[in-house]
Amino acid sequence: MARWIAGLDGCRGAWAGVLIDRDDPERWRAARFSSVRDLLDAPEAPEVVGIDVPIGLPERIHDKGRSADNAARALLGAKRTSVFPVPPRAAVYAADYETAKALSRENSGPPFAPSLQCWNIFRYIKEVDGLLRAEPALRTRVHEVHPEVAFFRLNGDRPLEAGKREAVGLTERRLLLAVAGLPPSLVASTPPRGVGADDHLDAMAALIVARDIAEGRAVALPPTFEHDAEGLPVVIWAPAKGLGRDPVC
Repeated sequence: MARWIAGLDGCRGAWAGVLIDRDDPERWRAARFSSVRDLLDAPEAPEVVGIDVPIGLPERIHDKGRSADNAARALLGAKRTSVFPVPPRAAVYAADYETAKALSRENSGPPFAPSLQCWNIFRYIKEVDGLLRAEPALRTRVHEVHPEVAFFRLNGDRPLEAGKREAVGLTERRLLLAVAGLPPSLVASTPPRGVGADDHLDAMAALIVARDIAEGRAVALPPTFEHDAEGLPVVIWAPAKGLGRDPVC
């Protein structure tokens, strides 16, 4: 019986997805999904999904934000990363950007407001938050990951040389994914229509983390994590450290 896993990354109003059969890694599929539900209900019915979106939203922000985000920043050790501070749940569900900023300031100390870039991904956060709150059983299948953290780990806990939208950066990431065990045909595949090359590779990084979660060797950031008021875990999952990994199986 096939054991499918998947990686998801937000892209242009949808989700870049990659699925693979752990029992036969040459069986894989890449697609653009309009919703997370579409992936979960796909014929493959992936048992573990790594998704690049915050899961576990604070009611109020204290100091520097979620413990998971702080742990990820500490691991990366970079002054500037794409691990942004997640605003309070009320701000995420605001009807417009100005209201979101006001609610974030009202429910954080010291007060802070989400950036416009952060606001633009709130639709993804709300989709996953609503899904996992409505269907608690899915919490064992859908897990938060972060591509920057994943590639850092796959690179031996070292920063990558180039950005993910640069040609050199894309090549660097493909090499890391291949060494981590993804089949060459997947790593070299053309992104589905409507999916950028960087989002396609980020979905593969999420897939690697899903593989390690399924095998019980993924690393939790932080190691001891909390849950939000709705019972959702506040943790970012990272792949096991090291290069020269076995194929996905």
